[in-house]
Amino acid sequence: MNTDFNEDALRELELWPYIALQRQAALVEGTGTVEPEDAVRARPVSPAPSPASPAASHEQASTQQSRPAAPRSFKPAPVAKTIEVVADPARVSRIAQLDWQGLKDESAACQACGLCKQRKQAVLGVGAVDAPWLLVGEGPGAEEDQIGEPFVGQAGKLLDAMLSAAGLQRGREVYIANVVKCRPPGNRTPSAEEALACAPFLDRQIDLIKPKLIVALGKTAATRLTGSEASMASLRGKTYEYRGIPVVVTYHPSYMLRTPTEKLKSWEDLMFAKRAFVAAAR
Repeated sequence: MNTDFNEDALRELELWPYIALQRQAALVEGTGTVEPEDAVRARPVSPAPSPASPAASHEQASTQQSRPAAPRSFKPAPVAKTIEVVADPARVSRIAQLDWQGLKDESAACQACGLCKQRKQAVLGVGAVDAPWLLVGEGPGAEEDQIGEPFVGQAGKLLDAMLSAAGLQRGREVYIANVVKCRPPGNRTPSAEEALACAPFLDRQIDLIKPKLIVALGKTAATRLTGSEASMASLRGKTYEYRGIPVVVTYHPSYMLRTPTEKLKSWEDLMFAKRAFVAAAR
């Protein structure tokens, strides 16, 4: 895996000025040397003012905007073990024995929930089947349903750019899947029942791939893999565990498209994930 981040990709994402300032801050305030890119933690775009002291908050925000905070070292949070989903034991047992071709055939014929009624095809996943990184999104959109591959629209392009900036590439170091394999009507959020029906497919993918790290993209994947209904803000920056594999949570690329300022937080999460990956490999 390439451990260097891609400056050109960061410039394209309009994140390079922040990263460059961050590294300069480390040079000025730290030991006189720039931290490795894996230790870079991007600063908030708009620090929230404190209601108790508006004047002090304004002064603090001005200071943070003019001088980025020093990078923080990686300290893994205590691992939170999740409760795995179990439904229809006979079906779960059957799917748990399938190889990749069997998994593809089974998902294509699946009628375990109502999502099968409007799909063009089931979208199982894409990437190297022995990838060290597994990224899990929510569900296929219209383009994914048409083409049969996850993350091929604008959200996919943004995800690829973020991965490229971090020195990762789908099809090589990364496999990408979704919580549900069929498109929810109108691209709505999958229901808990739909996620439950698809759970055996994702679990079998995890068992076959044996990734070193799982990244949950968005609230649906975060809830599925951490077992928590907590907010994304409270789930970020920690490691969890699913089927014995570390899990890190970040925003879904579609959210970043709607809220471009959050790209900086997603980059921060990706750097945290890289450090978690290194820690898991030791």
